[in-house]
Amino acid sequence: MVDINVAAVTVIGQKHRQRGVACEDASVALTANGVNVVVVADGAGSKQYTHARFGSAAAADTIAKLLTEHFDALYNENREAAVRSLIIAALHVKFADLIVEHKLDSIERLSCTLLFCAVKDRRMLVGHIGDGLIVKVTPSGMSPLTMPQNGASSSSTYFVTANHAADYLRLIKTTTDNVHAIALMTDGVQDSVYDENSGLIKPVVARMADTLAAGRAKAEAELKNIIEKFIVGASNNSDDSSFGVIYFGGTKAPDPKSLPNSAAAFERATETFKDLQTSLVADVKRARKIIVEAAANAPVILKEEDKPVKKTGDTDTDATKESESEKIAVTPVIKKSSILMWIIVIMELIAILWLILKLYIKV
Repeated sequence: MVDINVAAVTVIGQKHRQRGVACEDASVALTANGVNVVVVADGAGSKQYTHARFGSAAAADTIAKLLTEHFDALYNENREAAVRSLIIAALHVKFADLIVEHKLDSIERLSCTLLFCAVKDRRMLVGHIGDGLIVKVTPSGMSPLTMPQNGASSSSTYFVTANHAADYLRLIKTTTDNVHAIALMTDGVQDSVYDENSGLIKPVVARMADTLAAGRAKAEAELKNIIEKFIVGASNNSDDSSFGVIYFGGTKAPDPKSLPNSAAAFERATETFKDLQTSLVADVKRARKIIVEAAANAPVILKEEDKPVKKTGDTDTDATKESESEKIAVTPVIKKSSILMWIIVIMELIAILWLILKLYIKV
């Protein structure tokens, strides 16, 4: 039987220590109701995010509680968009209390990223918005489960307070088969152990995950020591750093000698997503036009209850003829639903054109 353990640590970075600024990262490791969960969050660092440390702490606590108390409902729901919206809504409910408590003028003051992993029996639910990294450790090696999510530039990212934040929240619903550990980290750790150009994860991540073999207390002490010495202490400009692990005891760890220390960079195509969007606009317009016209010209089909009922004494032939004559008399009409569809299509086209215009303006 697999024995699951969790751990999470947060260490303040040098740039905050030197300026006397409070740590803006937060992390939670919790086991309750048969659910093991780890959450890490990174408060936004710019000056306008004045209360980001409260946002990250609240986000970590809120999501840990949500996942341990409602794992089954979240995991079993097939509408992923509904689950993503609910998670963001739960955060905003908590943030609303903080706005009142701290007399804030905007929810953006509380901005933070969010990474979480929850496990119950063999089921696993992973979520991630913003930068940071979630790594899957297996007997054969390591791979990114979710990668950093940057905005218009490598120094920007997405927060749980953003407009349409649910659209940026990535969810993975899977199982724990062949998993040795799941490691979650904010960008303070990510920048030191992950090469985004090649997708390479340094072997130290597997060794950090394996500290949980000695139990949570020893693991958290050792993890803090590793981060202090080799990550935070390695630079005077180091960021706050959070690292969390879900560890599956009794499973096979990867062979340290087999883990690569270097990898070639990915080949980069010149085509951008904006280029792809632009190339599809004409085809999308044509397809929408065909779909709308097909719906508008579709014949009206009588419902079963509207079909003529054979009266006593009528023959099957008479009833059939009457039914056929009614169908022949029906001509294609534009229904109310078709008008509504026209409106929806026009709105979609406007949205597409607005998005393309917005992208070009940014460039």
